[in-house]
Amino acid sequence: MSDNDIEMIKRIYASFNARDIDAVLAILSDDVAWANGMDGGHIYGRDAVRDYWRRQWAMISPHVEPVAFEETQDGAVAVEVIQSVFDLDGRPLAGQAHGLKDKTVTHIFRVEGDKIVRVDIQDAL
Repeated sequence: MSDNDIEMIKRIYASFNARDIDAVLAILSDDVAWANGMDGGHIYGRDAVRDYWRRQWAMISPHVEPVAFEETQDGAVAVEVIQSVFDLDGRPLAGQAHGLKDKTVTHIFRVEGDKIVRVDIQDAL
């Protein structure tokens, strides 16, 4: 895990929280496999990630804050993230039906060169 990888991943979170889709997509490989935190499974490709986030941001206002970075045994970057989910008016959610909620999760980033090629989500250890 290089300092460049960590800085790139930090930029992803900052851009996501700022709703700057294009800044994030620029760091993703064309055929990225991105974890679908709302429906399960993965989505594939930059256009699918763009559509996924637009759909998500039309329903909720998520915020993700990375708090720890660790290299996995297979060379990926595991990021412990505090995930907070609000309604579109900035209020904490009640009666959620979409599977997202406030919690700590781990995002696993696989990097090749200067691009993210895969992201997985697991409950924090």
